[in-house]
Amino acid sequence: RLRGRRNPGCPSQSPQIKGGVMKNTECEVYDDGTNTFFWRAHTVTVLFILTCALVYVTLLEETPQDTAYNTKRGIVASILVFLCFGVTQAKDGPFTRPHPAYWRFWLCVTVVYELFLIFILFQTVHDGRQFMKYIDPKLGVPLPERDYGGNCLMYDPGNTTDPFHNIWDKMDGFVPAHFLGWYIKTLMIRDWWMCMIISVMFEFLEYSLEHQLPNFSECWWDHWIMDVLLCNGLGIYCGMKTLAWLSMKPYQWQGLWNIPTYKGKIKRIAFQFTPYSWVKFEWKPASTVQRWLAVLGIIFMFLLAELNTFYLKFVLWMPPEHYLVLLRLVFFVNVGGVAMREIYDFMDDPKFHKKLGQQAWLVAAITVTEFLIVVKYDPNTIMLPIPFSVMQCWFLGIVLIATWTVWDKGTKTQDTKMFSMQAPPTELPVIG
Repeated sequence: RLRGRRNPGCPSQSPQIKGGVMKNTECEVYDDGTNTFFWRAHTVTVLFILTCALVYVTLLEETPQDTAYNTKRGIVASILVFLCFGVTQAKDGPFTRPHPAYWRFWLCVTVVYELFLIFILFQTVHDGRQFMKYIDPKLGVPLPERDYGGNCLMYDPGNTTDPFHNIWDKMDGFVPAHFLGWYIKTLMIRDWWMCMIISVMFEFLEYSLEHQLPNFSECWWDHWIMDVLLCNGLGIYCGMKTLAWLSMKPYQWQGLWNIPTYKGKIKRIAFQFTPYSWVKFEWKPASTVQRWLAVLGIIFMFLLAELNTFYLKFVLWMPPEHYLVLLRLVFFVNVGGVAMREIYDFMDDPKFHKKLGQQAWLVAAITVTEFLIVVKYDPNTIMLPIPFSVMQCWFLGIVLIATWTVWDKGTKTQDTKMFSMQAPPTELPVIG
């Protein structure tokens, strides 16, 4: 027997009943309440396994006489113990699929990453870069940045062998990475306009900062055709289609052993990796000044996190294809969606969500800490003067945003006063 659970982030809706079976609307969730071994807490089991592992290392394993090896091993063991504690004891976030423990794990990884960044921030520039050798001996060596500019002819008549060689040269691993990245970002933000604004704004940032990082120097068609229209645009389009499907799919959850057919069981396993329920994000930036400023802040932090990807590998001397760069992107893929949901809940219902969510708080702290590392490790690059023409464009944009904010606030205030003046007086009851 199915029972309905209404998502608190959705408006009140009544279930539709067809043929004696309850069908859910966009925001209705039906769960038969099955609590299998997969969903039960295993705190004692994890503690027992962890204790056995520590007893084995202490009593049965001989400690090597290698200080560097023991230091690395001790740090890794400390992190693993903290992860075991967090996965079993940390507070759950807004996501429960595929399993709450999965999101608790990434919350603990977020804490570990922020502590690592704080450690790097407190080192000297030389020591911080050389410390990266403990992670990978190939690091700690200055690397030249690749220039993506140069010959920007889409069709090069001088090259008779392959006149389109400039286009093929740009078809590297970053092309599918751009598409996949913006597909996932769309699933996080859940708004077409915000995604397009961030996509276009980042291209303007690349134009503005190419004098600092040669990596930002790209051809015009690489910026606007390959990035914005093809990779980013196609990723956003596919992401919006996925969001539309998620908003329409039925959210009916049954225990795996309660499903009679094998096809139904396979489908249930696949759906375990989809959301438990669905909340449509309605940012409404123009509704109030507070929401407008909050949306501007979200866009700013998104762009800062994007810039940190390039500046961090530049100041820490990490090649773009290094696995640490990829791991950082995988990390943000897993924590970004939770952070955006917590930010939206905090903005949309501050009476119920009285404080910013834990994952959103940590992601904001990480973004700021990464930027501070960039500023400390290479202030000369950051302080390179921006060309005057670029400064004029950014100044004009900031003035326009500030002017619109003041005008919109004034208009809303005036409309509120006029409405209150035109409202009919309330009749007082006659007594006696």
